[in-house]
Amino acid sequence: MKKLRLHPCGNYKEKYEEELTIFETDFGRLWVGIGLILLFVVIPLISSPYLLYVINHIGIFAIAAVGLNLLIGFTGQISLGHGAFFGVGGYAAAILTTKLGFPFYLSVLSAGIITAMVGLVFGLPSARLKHLYLTIATLAGQFILQFLFVNWESLTGGAMGIILPRATLFGLSLKSDHTYFYVVFICFVAMLWVAKNLLRTRYGRAFIAIRDNDRAAEGMGIPIFHYKLLAFAISSFYAGFAGALWTHYLASITPDPFTLFLSVEFIAMIIIGGLGSLTGSVFGAIFITSLNEILSHASEFFMNLPALAGVALTIAPLREFVFGLAIVLFIIFEPRGLAEVWRIIRSSFRLWPFSY
Repeated sequence: MKKLRLHPCGNYKEKYEEELTIFETDFGRLWVGIGLILLFVVIPLISSPYLLYVINHIGIFAIAAVGLNLLIGFTGQISLGHGAFFGVGGYAAAILTTKLGFPFYLSVLSAGIITAMVGLVFGLPSARLKHLYLTIATLAGQFILQFLFVNWESLTGGAMGIILPRATLFGLSLKSDHTYFYVVFICFVAMLWVAKNLLRTRYGRAFIAIRDNDRAAEGMGIPIFHYKLLAFAISSFYAGFAGALWTHYLASITPDPFTLFLSVEFIAMIIIGGLGSLTGSVFGAIFITSLNEILSHASEFFMNLPALAGVALTIAPLREFVFGLAIVLFIIFEPRGLAEVWRIIRSSFRLWPFSY
């Protein structure tokens, strides 16, 4: 009698090692390899300087968004001060570079560590506060840091800011967008890899347990306050690291960008991209950065047409409205964000030609 061979229609794990793997199949590993080749070889060759400038910003903001998603999406701790922490990293890198002569790589790492320590301070209210009250506490942190950026002139330069020398890495100038592209995306891939592996450890599982039910997590023996502080520190490190990269890229820093609206932009990235998804953080950074550029170009286009100059004045204040509308629409129609859309697309290809 002929023996039938059964082909599995899913990924069935038989060992703990299989559960802990980042890529479940060889097909997934192949596509990651193809993606890295496209990222580091094809994109720099075919992109214009302006497109590289936008892509570099996407990479930097994606690092910060990953950090915020670790805090909000995976630990359930709300923060409205991420834009200020981004600024702390930027100012720390600028001060270390201009006043203490730190090299580029050391200033970026040190800026991340300094921002993590600041994040620990503003994470202390999480011991007794949650939900709306924690949001208000982090909002106060945003305004405090914003005030210091402007008024601590002896350290930050006040409204005039700080001018940095062009970054160099082991003697190689990072002046061009093309060169800085590799620095940004090597850092991006490394930080994404660290975040992915962090979530596979007991720390990541503790974060998720606190998010799902902090009382149950405490009942299981998880010291929730320590893990909440750790989540704030890690999230702030990512923000500070990204802020330092951004400051070195622009070679200058002023207090103007680090407002509450920047914090709202980061929250929009992880909501639109997908809460609790590292991939969603990247999608959200792409969406929000691209939307910013589209609105900026639309405003500039109408300004160049005298008959439609009034339209440009109308578009500029609509930026906040468009962001708010995008968040509301995603919450209504796709609460899991672009990451869920991507998952559905992948599943459709995996199951094709069947519809189920």
